[in-house]
Amino acid sequence: MTYAAFRELAERLWDEIPPEFKRGLQGLHVLEEARPEPGLPGVFRLGEYLDPGPPSLFGWEGLGRHIALYYGSFLAVAGEGFDWEEEVWQTLLHELRHHLESLAGRDDLIREDLERLRAFRRAGGRGGPP
Repeated sequence: MTYAAFRELAERLWDEIPPEFKRGLQGLHVLEEARPEPGLPGVFRLGEYLDPGPPSLFGWEGLGRHIALYYGSFLAVAGEGFDWEEEVWQTLLHELRHHLESLAGRDDLIREDLERLRAFRRAGGRGGPP
Protein backbone atom coordinates (compact mmCIF):
# COMPACT_ATOMS: atom_id res chain seq x y z
CA MET A 1 0.00 0.00 0.00
CA THR A 2 1.33 3.44 -0.88
CA TYR A 3 1.45 6.31 1.58
CA ALA A 4 -1.20 8.17 -0.45
CA ALA A 5 -3.55 5.16 -0.35
CA PHE A 6 -2.89 4.73 3.38
CA ARG A 7 -3.68 8.38 4.04
CA GLU A 8 -6.89 8.10 2.01
CA LEU A 9 -7.92 4.96 3.94
CA ALA A 10 -7.20 6.58 7.31
CA GLU A 11 -9.12 9.73 6.41
CA ARG A 12 -12.11 7.69 5.18
CA LEU A 13 -12.23 5.68 8.40
CA TRP A 14 -11.75 8.84 10.46
CA ASP A 15 -14.77 10.37 8.75
CA GLU A 16 -16.87 7.34 9.80
CA ILE A 17 -16.35 8.13 13.49
CA PRO A 18 -19.25 10.21 14.86
CA PRO A 19 -18.25 13.80 15.72
CA GLU A 20 -19.26 13.46 19.37
CA PHE A 21 -16.44 10.94 19.88
CA LYS A 22 -13.92 13.36 18.36
CA ARG A 23 -14.93 16.26 20.61
CA GLY A 24 -11.83 18.03 21.87
CA LEU A 25 -9.52 16.54 19.24
CA GLN A 26 -7.70 18.94 16.97
CA GLY A 27 -7.21 16.30 14.34
CA LEU A 28 -5.71 13.19 12.87
CA HIS A 29 -2.14 13.19 11.59
CA VAL A 30 -1.20 10.53 9.06
CA LEU A 31 2.58 10.55 9.08
CA GLU A 32 4.84 8.83 6.59
CA GLU A 33 7.57 7.76 8.99
CA ALA A 34 7.81 4.71 11.21
CA ARG A 35 7.74 5.05 15.00
CA PRO A 36 9.99 2.38 16.60
CA GLU A 37 9.21 1.41 20.18
CA PRO A 38 12.15 2.60 22.31
CA GLY A 39 14.28 -0.27 23.57
CA LEU A 40 12.49 -2.93 21.50
CA PRO A 41 14.22 -3.48 18.15
CA GLY A 42 11.79 -4.49 15.43
CA VAL A 43 8.70 -3.31 17.37
CA PHE A 44 6.76 -0.31 16.07
CA ARG A 45 4.00 1.95 17.33
CA LEU A 46 1.21 2.05 14.77
CA GLY A 47 -0.44 5.08 16.34
CA GLU A 48 -0.33 7.45 19.29
CA TYR A 49 -2.67 9.71 21.17
CA LEU A 50 -0.87 12.99 21.64
CA ASP A 51 -2.08 14.96 24.65
CA PRO A 52 0.27 17.59 26.07
CA GLY A 53 -1.61 17.62 29.36
CA PRO A 54 -2.76 20.70 31.22
CA PRO A 55 -1.14 23.93 30.08
CA SER A 56 0.09 24.51 33.63
CA LEU A 57 2.09 21.28 33.46
CA PHE A 58 4.19 21.99 30.36
CA GLY A 59 3.09 25.41 29.18
CA TRP A 60 2.01 24.06 25.78
CA GLU A 61 -1.19 26.02 25.70
CA GLY A 62 -2.88 25.80 22.32
CA LEU A 63 -1.09 22.62 21.20
CA GLY A 64 -4.22 20.52 21.59
CA ARG A 65 -4.99 16.83 21.40
CA HIS A 66 -4.25 14.76 18.30
CA ILE A 67 -4.13 11.21 17.04
CA ALA A 68 -1.17 10.18 14.90
CA LEU A 69 -0.92 7.15 12.63
CA TYR A 70 2.51 6.05 11.36
CA TYR A 71 2.44 4.65 7.83
CA GLY A 72 6.04 3.47 8.08
CA SER A 73 5.18 1.40 11.15
CA PHE A 74 2.25 -0.26 9.40
CA LEU A 75 4.51 -0.94 6.43
CA ALA A 76 7.16 -2.46 8.72
CA VAL A 77 4.72 -4.94 10.30
CA ALA A 78 2.61 -5.73 7.23
CA GLY A 79 3.10 -9.23 6.01
CA GLU A 80 1.26 -11.68 3.81
CA GLY A 81 -2.49 -11.28 4.31
CA PHE A 82 -2.15 -8.07 6.35
CA ASP A 83 -5.60 -6.46 6.60
CA TRP A 84 -4.75 -2.78 6.26
CA GLU A 85 -8.29 -1.53 6.79
CA GLU A 86 -8.86 -3.62 9.93
CA GLU A 87 -5.50 -2.65 11.42
CA VAL A 88 -6.00 1.07 10.74
CA TRP A 89 -9.53 0.89 12.15
CA GLN A 90 -8.42 -0.93 15.32
CA THR A 91 -5.55 1.53 15.81
CA LEU A 92 -7.86 4.52 15.37
CA LEU A 93 -10.31 3.07 17.90
CA HIS A 94 -7.51 2.35 20.36
CA GLU A 95 -6.18 5.90 20.17
CA LEU A 96 -9.70 7.32 20.31
CA ARG A 97 -10.27 5.37 23.53
CA HIS A 98 -7.15 7.04 24.96
CA HIS A 99 -8.71 10.39 24.06
CA LEU A 100 -12.09 9.63 25.58
CA GLU A 101 -10.51 8.29 28.76
CA SER A 102 -8.36 11.41 28.97
CA LEU A 103 -11.47 13.60 28.76
CA ALA A 104 -13.05 11.50 31.52
CA GLY A 105 -9.95 11.73 33.72
CA ARG A 106 -9.29 7.98 33.38
CA ASP A 107 -6.10 6.11 32.55
CA ASP A 108 -7.33 2.51 32.28
CA LEU A 109 -6.02 1.97 28.74
CA ILE A 110 -2.68 3.57 29.58
CA ARG A 111 -2.30 1.08 32.45
CA GLU A 112 -3.34 -1.81 30.15
CA ASP A 113 -0.81 -0.71 27.50
CA LEU A 114 1.98 -0.42 30.09
CA GLU A 115 1.22 -3.87 31.52
CA ARG A 116 1.16 -5.39 28.03
CA LEU A 117 4.52 -3.73 27.28
CA ARG A 118 6.03 -4.99 30.58
CA ALA A 119 4.82 -8.53 29.83
CA PHE A 120 6.25 -8.32 26.32
CA ARG A 121 9.62 -7.16 27.68
CA ARG A 122 9.62 -9.94 30.34
CA ALA A 123 9.00 -12.49 27.57
CA GLY A 124 12.05 -11.15 25.75
CA GLY A 125 9.97 -9.61 22.96
CA ARG A 126 8.09 -12.81 22.23
CA GLY A 127 4.44 -13.70 22.51
CA GLY A 128 2.87 -11.18 20.19
CA PRO A 129 3.18 -7.43 19.93
CA PRO A 130 2.82 -5.27 23.03
